[in-house]
Amino acid sequence: MKGVIERLSDDGLGVLREGKREVLVPYTAPGDTVKVRKWRRKKRKLIATDFEVISPSDIRVEPKCPYFGVCGGCLLQHLPYEEQLRFKASKLSKYLGIDVEVIPSPKIYGHRNRIDVVISTTGIGFRRYGTWWDAVDIEECPVFGKTSGKVLRALREFIEDEKPSLYDIRRNKGFLRYIVIREGKFSGEVMVNLVTKEGTLPESFPKYFPFATSLYWSVNRSESDVSYGDVERFWGEPFIRERLDDVTYLIHPNSFFQTNSYQAVNLVRKVAELADGEKILDLYSGVGTFGVYLAKRGFSVEGIEINPFAVEMANKNAELNGVNAEFHVGSDRDVEDLSKYDTVIVDPPRAGLHPKLVRKILKDGPERVIYVSCNPKTLSENLSTLKERYRVESATGLDMFPHTPHIEAVTELRKV
Repeated sequence: MKGVIERLSDDGLGVLREGKREVLVPYTAPGDTVKVRKWRRKKRKLIATDFEVISPSDIRVEPKCPYFGVCGGCLLQHLPYEEQLRFKASKLSKYLGIDVEVIPSPKIYGHRNRIDVVISTTGIGFRRYGTWWDAVDIEECPVFGKTSGKVLRALREFIEDEKPSLYDIRRNKGFLRYIVIREGKFSGEVMVNLVTKEGTLPESFPKYFPFATSLYWSVNRSESDVSYGDVERFWGEPFIRERLDDVTYLIHPNSFFQTNSYQAVNLVRKVAELADGEKILDLYSGVGTFGVYLAKRGFSVEGIEINPFAVEMANKNAELNGVNAEFHVGSDRDVEDLSKYDTVIVDPPRAGLHPKLVRKILKDGPERVIYVSCNPKTLSENLSTLKERYRVESATGLDMFPHTPHIEAVTELRKV
């Protein structure tokens, strides 16, 4: 099959069409002439597995990362950043039905504050695109920055000296599984979390990472391919800190935090700009990223989050910053009266708002809802129901994830 890539799919794959058949081709750009020899079917879509670019598009640029094209982490490094922003703005506008401005990331390399590096018999790095069993060896990750190279050099030295077994995911054998690197981009603090199967970690491990502010050993006792586990030991500080404007956050290995600190500043500022009134409800509040920031600006904040550990961290962050915010364990579908809040902030997972919560918002009718979303599709679906009682006052995209097809959106809803 041969032809010209027409456009990018929502997932950032080039669309090649022949009659009624459509094949999605990774790492291609609109205007590329490609030849596809093999493809596989995935969720009713055809994904090219063996292809070549015969004639490249004029819009292509040279990727900065030497692993681009095999690593599954970034799909769009071959596109100029302006093209990436146009693609994301178009995707958001398609789902929301209005023109949406996308705020560029202040940095497009060295911006990620977390990477989860696979340690396996096939390599130490990231999953090869399209596989779950194979890893691409890397020396450094440009989207994370120089600290990644320092950590991976130390890890390889530890492996060479102590010879612990590496994980074979197909056979569920081996000791070392992941190393998770986190960095406070504004604090300069570094956390290294080694994730293993059950076993014994050599006592020498900490000496290889003297530069780490916080060093953890976590054990994943399941066969699930996840990069977290039960904490066995830590060395140094129990947390690292990140700072967004005048607010300091504590970060633990098992905490979720926005992965682009530089753009996270713009995100919390945007939410604060839209918040109104005195009483704020922060739903899906996590570690208090929005709630603590708003409380620092004089709002009275209550947060609700289903994860007890995240709630514990949110209350620590509120105490650390000396603000009027309280966070409680609870489910999105069990919220009581929403009408007593001036602004309700929702930041749900990719699946969007639970239908019961949507009905609750419509019934109680808080004056203002700020919907933070990482999935334009489910955002659009929720808005189609909420429009019974709300209008979209404004919508803004924020590029939290340069070189990927993902886009964050902040939508302001006002009761009509």
